[in-house]
This record gives sequence, structure tokens and C-alpha cells, in this order.
Amino acid sequence: MTTTEQIKVLCVRMGISAAELARQIGQSPQNFNAKLKRGTITEKDLIQIADILGISYEQTFTLPNGEKIIIKNTGEVKKQKTVDE
Repeated sequence: MTTTEQIKVLCVRMGISAAELARQIGQSPQNFNAKLKRGTITEKDLIQIADILGISYEQTFTLPNGEKIIIKNTGEVKKQKTVDE
């Protein structure tokens, strides 16, 4: 599922239109819709969306050794070891 598709599903589940979501994150609905069509939503946009909707956003890279690099709503990068050594 693309990021655009995820945002559309999120809007339906949260009961908010994409235009209203755009306004709440400080973008014009036209600009936000263009970003959705182009697939150019940024991580900053995703964090703002999560914050506005009161939900969590998390992106994770998992290294071969099991270490995880996690980016959350706060924009904070955390490293987490998840395998026994």
C-alpha cells in the first residue's frame, strides 16, 4: 500500500476529509492533494498528520543483527536492540 493510499484509508477511518486534514496541518487542500497525487508526502507531513489526529506514527529500519532504528511522531530517532546477544 502506498503512502497516499494509507493516508486516504486513515482519513476514512478517522472521519476527516483530505481537505480538512490539509488545512489542519497548515497546507492548502490543493497543495496537499497535489502531493498525494505525486506521492511526495514527506516524513514531516506524516508526523504532523499523526500529531493533529492524536495518533502515533512510526517508521522502522531493522538491521540484519536485529537492531531497530525507529522514528516516531516526535521526530526523535531511537535505536533499539531486539535480539538476544
